[in-house]
Amino acid sequence: MPYFDHNSTTPLADCAREAWLRVQTENWHNPSSPTRAGARARIRLDTYHEALAILLGGKPEEYVFNSGATEGAHAVLAYWAARLPAGARIAVARTEHAAVLAAAGKFFEGRIDWLPHDAAGVVSPESVRAALAAGAAGVVLMAANNETGVLQPWPEIAGLCREAGGGAGVPFLCDVTQWLGKLPGAGLGDCGAWLIASGHKFGAPKGVGFVKLPAGAAEPDFVAQGGGAQEKGHRAGTEDVAGAAALCAALGECERVHVIWEWQREEWRKAFERELVAALPGTRIIGMDMGVDRLWNTVFAVMPHGEATRWIAKLDKRDVQVSSGAACTVGKGAASHVLAALDVPAEEARRALRFSAGWGTTEADWAALIAALREVAGEIGS
Repeated sequence: MPYFDHNSTTPLADCAREAWLRVQTENWHNPSSPTRAGARARIRLDTYHEALAILLGGKPEEYVFNSGATEGAHAVLAYWAARLPAGARIAVARTEHAAVLAAAGKFFEGRIDWLPHDAAGVVSPESVRAALAAGAAGVVLMAANNETGVLQPWPEIAGLCREAGGGAGVPFLCDVTQWLGKLPGAGLGDCGAWLIASGHKFGAPKGVGFVKLPAGAAEPDFVAQGGGAQEKGHRAGTEDVAGAAALCAALGECERVHVIWEWQREEWRKAFERELVAALPGTRIIGMDMGVDRLWNTVFAVMPHGEATRWIAKLDKRDVQVSSGAACTVGKGAASHVLAALDVPAEEARRALRFSAGWGTTEADWAALIAALREVAGEIGS
């Protein structure tokens, strides 16, 4: 069954399943318990903080395990709202994930400066530099877009934020959820940004993710949620040791095994795009002819005719799974806010389909997708 909705969620990696079962069997105890079994669970958990630091950079104490990027966005922006000067404004891209936009609107209502972007949604360092010069007290920009796959120049922007304010710096929040597991993660933890991520996007279970605190500053007063003193006081609640084990196993496998083959899979994606445009004239692929870098796995296409819902239903009957964008908005029947931000007309946005591959996707799967699209195009008609 060709599955082309990996940006929504991924199947559980074998290594993640094995890690989860092993820890859940051997170290299921409460890490805060004053017993030898609890201490062993605590030692296990500490090794997973260390594993993230080894994989991504930074220090182990700068990583806070949580339920995922949605929680992370709300926790970080709530913290900013409490710490930044009264009335402070933040600069945000309109193409951020809906969860990040919701958190920004909640904690900085009426105090958001929207970062300009080009036709593909790329925010230039010059735009961020202008926002900082105008007084932005924080910047929010994702690494890779979950709908279009477009990559942002986040390393340069992280540098600008570090140097802002005469070297004092301003906080930078980067959602690396779609970057991790697809592109190399080494060094992410050393860029000085607040990072948020969800494990189920790269082979870990749903319900586990992390916040990475700024490099070199453990921010001891950052509290994601109050209560107990778990996660070094950053996030209350009994820690999910098995979930942390599975996340680190999945991410480690991606870093060691998968990302070295990204170039080959990008060629498969490019070949699919060329064939799709030739097979279905009038198809427009966001970012394809704009000279921008994109994730190797993602194609966001405006189909030449037919509502996206019809395409999805007919493809699903052929056991081919795709989507029309982010699952969190599709389930509500909402149009893609990303396409709206890119000034794609509403009539075209209703014809948009997202194809997102995974590490298990083969060249034959891409070919099967093209064949299925040809069949469905004939059924839907013009």
